[in-house]
Amino acid sequence: MAPADLGHKMVGNLEYVATTGRGDTADYCVTYEGEKGQGKGKHIVFIATDHEYRGEETLPALARILAKRYGFKCTVVWALDDEGNIFPGSSNLKGLEVLEEADLMVIFTRFANFEDKQMRYIDDYLHRGGPVIGLRTATHAFKNSDNPNWGHYDYKYNGSKKAWQGGFGEVVLGETWVGHYGKNHQQASNLLLEDVNKEHPILRGVENAWAQCGGYNAYPEGKNLKILARGQVLNGMTPNAEPDTTKEELPVAWVRTYQLENGKAGRAFTTTHGASEDILSDGFRRMLINACLWGVKMENTIKADNPIDFVGGYQPSTFNFKGFQKNVKPSDLAGWDSVIMPRK
Repeated sequence: MAPADLGHKMVGNLEYVATTGRGDTADYCVTYEGEKGQGKGKHIVFIATDHEYRGEETLPALARILAKRYGFKCTVVWALDDEGNIFPGSSNLKGLEVLEEADLMVIFTRFANFEDKQMRYIDDYLHRGGPVIGLRTATHAFKNSDNPNWGHYDYKYNGSKKAWQGGFGEVVLGETWVGHYGKNHQQASNLLLEDVNKEHPILRGVENAWAQCGGYNAYPEGKNLKILARGQVLNGMTPNAEPDTTKEELPVAWVRTYQLENGKAGRAFTTTHGASEDILSDGFRRMLINACLWGVKMENTIKADNPIDFVGGYQPSTFNFKGFQKNVKPSDLAGWDSVIMPRK
């Protein structure tokens, strides 16, 4: 069943994206329109569809902070089911034409295989060197090896396009999927800031950052790459749990420069964390907000005490494959005060 065209709708000071010319893509998106702040005039696009880590909750929470507290225009695009409900992990995602005017793309997808039209918007954005923030499963954002036009984006790509070995994760973010390093729901991680890069603007004001989702194996490489933090895997789910001394401290956050063939160079920030409950950590959430400011080359506005408070209710679901909240439409998350994520 195709989603209905909802037209133009205001919820408080918020525009629900259903503007003329968007057609049925309108139901896939919500825009949070900032009124004032250093980000006024810039547009951030958030792409949310992962199966497990509740990126459909993480991204609108970040979008509302950046819109309300910094003035950005923030559009969140979700994948939907046939009834128009948010369906994490689905590849039924439309509305990425907003990338044509985007100043930053924040991606939290897993094993996606988007239709040709949507992939073209992503590819065009990357060719113009648009900055990218990749969270958690973005290292394996695409599983589309059978796609005749976009199979090179696949996380295991090893084909004839030599510049695309390792797919989107390797080429843009600096790492593809390697494997788990630490047990989900059993081992949290403290983020240890990299000594040589502690003065990087993304780390400004970042203290006591930790993440609840388990670690990943990650050995990022690439041009101008800087590791910002490593993960100290813990034997427990609290930040004061004892470290697991059998685990090496692997990179969990880094920046680099990417450049596609015949494209312009662009900034990229990646973290192997980012689950719904991870952003309850003030330090981790601040790092992500700082990363967005850095991505749009506004690092001079990053201050150690910049606001990072949630906007509206944030009640994250515990991440697991079957844990998403059902029967929730993007329009349910419009407005500053709607709860993320409503229980129905």
